[in-house]
Amino acid sequence: MLKSIHCAFLLTALIAAPVFAEPAPAQNKVIVRTSDLNLSTALGQRRLDRRLAHAVVDVCGVASTADLAGSNEVRCCRDDTASRLLTDRGRLIAVASRSTSIVIAAR
Repeated sequence: MLKSIHCAFLLTALIAAPVFAEPAPAQNKVIVRTSDLNLSTALGQRRLDRRLAHAVVDVCGVASTADLAGSNEVRCCRDDTASRLLTDRGRLIAVASRSTSIVIAAR
């Protein structure tokens, strides 16, 4: 009898748990490494663009072609993410085009 009450309580707890739990926000993150790229060259910029394109797909995922709503969400995610990355990309290239020499002076 006690065992069945315990199982019933556990089952009730498992069923009730999703009601009280708040969904965690999906925060997919990908780190795009740029330290090995020479962003002052066209080749380095193309490699950066390729890495960013792969990162967008990794962050937003892929939806089934049979799932129209999911496909639309993925497309919107990719568009939003890519547009936000354009600003960061521009900053990276602007910094790379400047002289990055460090001057050290001693007295």
